[in-house]
Amino acid sequence: MSDAPAKRRGRPKSKPEDAGARQALIRAGLEHLTEKGYSAVGVDEILRSAEVPKGSFYHYFKSKADFGAQLVEAYHTFFVGMLERSLSNADLPPLERLRAFTLEAEAGMARHGFRKGCLVGNLGQEMGALPEPFRDQLVAVLTDWQERTRRCLARAQSEGTLARSHDPGQLSAFFWIGWEGAVLRAKLERSPEPLRAFSDQFFRFVTS
Repeated sequence: MSDAPAKRRGRPKSKPEDAGARQALIRAGLEHLTEKGYSAVGVDEILRSAEVPKGSFYHYFKSKADFGAQLVEAYHTFFVGMLERSLSNADLPPLERLRAFTLEAEAGMARHGFRKGCLVGNLGQEMGALPEPFRDQLVAVLTDWQERTRRCLARAQSEGTLARSHDPGQLSAFFWIGWEGAVLRAKLERSPEPLRAFSDQFFRFVTS
């Protein structure tokens, strides 16, 4: 009888290269979906871009819908980092923090020639063709961005730079409805002008 220990059965442990391949797929997915949208991009295109073997996709994701949901989560994490860099900047007054966000977002779009938009906005435009669970996920993400902005506007109000006549919650909702439309238009026109037109009017309104 052999003295060698019996091999354990079960799912093999994840290898470092697994995490690297998964991240490559996430990066490629974000790259393609922010430009083309969910319906226009196939799994094969993502695999080629990520340089991951064709048979590997379903090792990391249950389906394209699962992949899309994880892309939304990854994009949300990235976007919150950018948003909070501005909204938590104690060196700026609260309203200037929100303006700083719009400028950083514009610079990010400009780096890609205004070919890439907001993943959440893009998917919202495609909702009729997406699995229904996406709806709640996208609404939750937008609600989170809106709440972070509401807190910033409430701080501006407490410091006296935003009039008491404004409702920070409604104003935050108004900002995100308008901003997402401006991003879509900027992508369509390949121009920063829609972003600037919206932000200029928004800040003129809140400071008048």
